[in-house]
Amino acid sequence: MQIIQGQPRSADAVIGDQVKSRTIDSLTVFCLGLGAFTIAVAAVLARNSPLPDVAPLLVFAALFALAENQVAVLPNRASASASFMRAMAAIVAFQGQGPLLGALIVGLAGGLYWPHLRSGDWRKILFNSSNFALSSCAAAAAFTPIVHGSGERASTVLLLASVPAALAFSLVNLLLLGAVVSISTDTSYSAVLRELRPRIVQILPFALLGVFMGRLYLDYGAVIIPLFVVPILVARQAFASFLALKDSHQATVRILIGALEAKDPYTAGHAERVAGYAVMIGREMRFNTARIERLRFAALMHDVGKLVVPNHLLNKPGKLTAEEFDIVRSHEAVSVEILTRIDFLAPVAPSATSEAHSMSAGADDSARPIEPFIVAVADAYDAMTSTRSYRKALPQEVAFEELRKNAGKQFNAEVVESLIGALTRSGAQHGAGFEEEPHEFAVEPPTVGTGSAGLGDLADAQAADSPAIAQDQALMASSRINEAAKGRELMRENSTEGASL
Repeated sequence: MQIIQGQPRSADAVIGDQVKSRTIDSLTVFCLGLGAFTIAVAAVLARNSPLPDVAPLLVFAALFALAENQVAVLPNRASASASFMRAMAAIVAFQGQGPLLGALIVGLAGGLYWPHLRSGDWRKILFNSSNFALSSCAAAAAFTPIVHGSGERASTVLLLASVPAALAFSLVNLLLLGAVVSISTDTSYSAVLRELRPRIVQILPFALLGVFMGRLYLDYGAVIIPLFVVPILVARQAFASFLALKDSHQATVRILIGALEAKDPYTAGHAERVAGYAVMIGREMRFNTARIERLRFAALMHDVGKLVVPNHLLNKPGKLTAEEFDIVRSHEAVSVEILTRIDFLAPVAPSATSEAHSMSAGADDSARPIEPFIVAVADAYDAMTSTRSYRKALPQEVAFEELRKNAGKQFNAEVVESLIGALTRSGAQHGAGFEEEPHEFAVEPPTVGTGSAGLGDLADAQAADSPAIAQDQALMASSRINEAAKGRELMRENSTEGASL
């Protein structure tokens, strides 16, 4: 993996001019220091080990550079390629004639990425060359002791030795790339490593293929070299196809969000904020990248069924009648229906239902998926800290208090503390006085609304006359949490089912 455009970054990091100016000196120092260290390692190896034959050295270096120029650029602006296959093949081919030095020199060619050469971006060239050189050298250092004296052409030994070699390459690459990402994005090193960590095992298949290619070179010589180009192109196409599929997923989500925004800008903005809070919780709970991506989709799509709910009900400033409430709650079934018909969104469909995140008194919820509970907490927090049609945004402190007060009863306690902990450490402020772009409603919302943070506040004539219902509604107005649980409280009195956002 290498730096491609801009600085390498984690999935949602954005490098502004302020961060660039603050980190440019430290990044330059790091790249220069890494380059100097690489030169020192090369000098020590050159002094204490034989230099591999020049012809195969140049061939493998050229193949490595070719592989890096056929990279697939990942969404976080890092890249993926099949270059490690070339490094592994070189390590196998150079056994007995300076494998560490040969691997290091081959790795240096990884920095010869044409767009960087054309733009003259020496820091990226220096970092990528040093990174690949040291990573390849580490792989050779892990590989060579295992095969030395065990029959350097024994296929079984070569294949077994390729596993620690791949892990060594990935580890060094991860540590160095993580340092650059951390410096460039002003993100903690540990957080960057957590995000990059799943990629450690992803190159194991390339290690096995590299052993196969190196063995072919030993058996047949340079005549086999043209065949080495084919895996480069195949791997490039495979990566590109995978990224194209991810792009189509993102486009599908953008279309649905765009439809929501066209219908009701508030709902679309709400979904995006809920997704942001959900991702924050997922990272706090140390979810891996793939799981966070699924969680983000679940949060973005939890309100997609509101496409069928009339706007005058979504933005009604007063209480909903029983009939109106039934129409609003129908969005859950519609959300599930839409999501289940889209293959990659089908797994997150249950998160759109109130049953998926309902808390049962005294029940053990540890075996249930936690994603719906995360979406519920993120949903409620945004509902409380943003201006709704029936009530202006509440202070962040009030939102924290209400989430904690209902932890274990309406909300998952671990999820609540994860959100509050992440927000507190980040210093982020939301709610009254901190809304970036409050949605403007036709009727200005009151400071204290008639309902909860959701839409589940019923108002029919008979319920209004009932002291029990009046007390229930007063409790809802004071607690200011989402309608899922509060709707169920009302339904105990009205024999009508509840709904959620």
